[in-house]
Amino acid sequence: MDPATFSRKLWCARKQLILILAPLLLLPLLFVVPPKEGKCLYVVLLMAVFWCTEALPLAVTSMLPVCLFPTMGILPSKKVCPQYFLETNFLFLSGLVMASAIEEWGLHRRIALKVLKIVGVKPAWLILGMMITSSFLSMWLSNTATTAMMLPIANAILESLFGNLETLKENCKDKRDPEGDSQVKMHVLPFEKQTLTTDDRPDWTDRSEQTNMEVVRREAQYQMKVWKGFLICIPYAASIGGTATLTGTAPNLILVGQLKSYFPECDLINFGSWFVFAFPLMLLFLFLGWIWIAFLYGGINTRLCISKQDERAAAEAKALAVIDEDYKKLGPIKFAEGSIAFFFVIFAILLFTRDPKFVTGWSVFFPKGYVSDAVIGVIIISILFFFPSQRPSLRWWFDSRASNTPYVPLLSWRKAQECVPWNIILLLGGGFAMAKGCEESGLAVWIGNHLQPLAQVPPAVAVMLITAFIACFTEFASNTATIIIFLPVIAELAIRVKVNPLYFMIPATTGCSYAFMLPVSTPPNSIAFASGHLMVKDMVKTGFVMNILGILCVSLAMNTWGLHMFNLHVYPDWARPLNASLATVATHTVSAMNMTG
Repeated sequence: MDPATFSRKLWCARKQLILILAPLLLLPLLFVVPPKEGKCLYVVLLMAVFWCTEALPLAVTSMLPVCLFPTMGILPSKKVCPQYFLETNFLFLSGLVMASAIEEWGLHRRIALKVLKIVGVKPAWLILGMMITSSFLSMWLSNTATTAMMLPIANAILESLFGNLETLKENCKDKRDPEGDSQVKMHVLPFEKQTLTTDDRPDWTDRSEQTNMEVVRREAQYQMKVWKGFLICIPYAASIGGTATLTGTAPNLILVGQLKSYFPECDLINFGSWFVFAFPLMLLFLFLGWIWIAFLYGGINTRLCISKQDERAAAEAKALAVIDEDYKKLGPIKFAEGSIAFFFVIFAILLFTRDPKFVTGWSVFFPKGYVSDAVIGVIIISILFFFPSQRPSLRWWFDSRASNTPYVPLLSWRKAQECVPWNIILLLGGGFAMAKGCEESGLAVWIGNHLQPLAQVPPAVAVMLITAFIACFTEFASNTATIIIFLPVIAELAIRVKVNPLYFMIPATTGCSYAFMLPVSTPPNSIAFASGHLMVKDMVKTGFVMNILGILCVSLAMNTWGLHMFNLHVYPDWARPLNASLATVATHTVSAMNMTG
């Protein structure tokens, strides 16, 4: 068997090989590291390998602690299993159910088209409109659902502005160059439909015609750049928008869950306080990202607006007509849409005002610690399952000829089951179970002891390094798996260097959503890339600068308004290890006894 064939067979069986070899290769850890810590480290690294390689489905890997922690003597099952449905999971579930109700009645599409009508169809402004809409929707819907909804809208508008894509690609060719076809083929994906012709080209002798052809080619190339800018801005804005709310993306909730596990006395992070911190950060990053994408893909360039004013004005009017037509097709706001919008606003207001930290929230009317964000979420989504989708009428009771069909609620359980990604719930639970195992086994402390040399790095520099490392790592792995793996280590590092843990944990959590460089980095990136109009080099070129902008924005936020919001310049009492507190108490007791004696 030749090496090429053998390597192909290895690649085909790679997942099975990983499942067999990874447990064997990690066995030495059980003998090198102290017993209980070594067993926990073995499970953590095994899950990390399976998560990063997806040798097993992510949700299946997340359930490994249920079988491995008890059988290896790390944690009893009665402590492991409850981690899979903490209150954080209920908050995430309520956000997903609310999103499914919004999608069911098309409220998200109405919002998107309305924003696009407001911003207009100039390339730069339309890119901004796409980014604002995508980021706002992804604050409440999943990033994947937002991208999947916005891309067809973008393609319809682009076809109105620039015409058929295949014609545009044809015009991009240099028709004076017999190698034009091969040049174009280098810039399109192999699975795109090709409409390139091989007809003999006429002999261009008229200089004015040559000039006209050059103008057409340059304009077509410019329009192709703008087309790419439209497509690439949507997944990026969705990823940025998801960081603004706790329910916007899973890593934010993992931060809250692991804070409650490691630091039970820390109550600084909730929906309201996170929104006050992360929303300005999202706006700043979104604005800088818009400037970069519009500059890179020609949205800010007005050259063609001057040279082709009449044609461009006609195309823009046509695109605006498409948006208007799509919006009119939605018709007037239905009772169901209005009801969903009402409950959505109530949901957001109640979450925001429960305990926003900078003012007294309504939670003071209840015993402390009794009402959490999860309680609000479950109350609101429970209403959706019985609130009618048609306007109730008293006439129905007295009209014998009225139809007696049962009323339809805003949301059915069948629809909720279809729309809610239950695998993410298990993934969250697996992360919480892993964090609990690291804490109970002493692995977190053991890792912290080996991170002591990093205490020499200034905290402000450490924030940038942590954000950069997490942003790079998540390019190749799931952002949820990434934060599950590294958050316990980062928390222990903060304790060791006597820095407020939130100063390190918040940038890590935010940074793991900043995966812009590769199609495989996030599902939104994959959806945009699958359209066939983007190349890997387009995403790498755009995403590299986006990553740098994201790191700088996070660093700025942490050292300005975040510093004052969460008192990050002070090492808090809630972050002091329990054993250290007990040791302090014991020391004081012994000293008092000696003085008495």
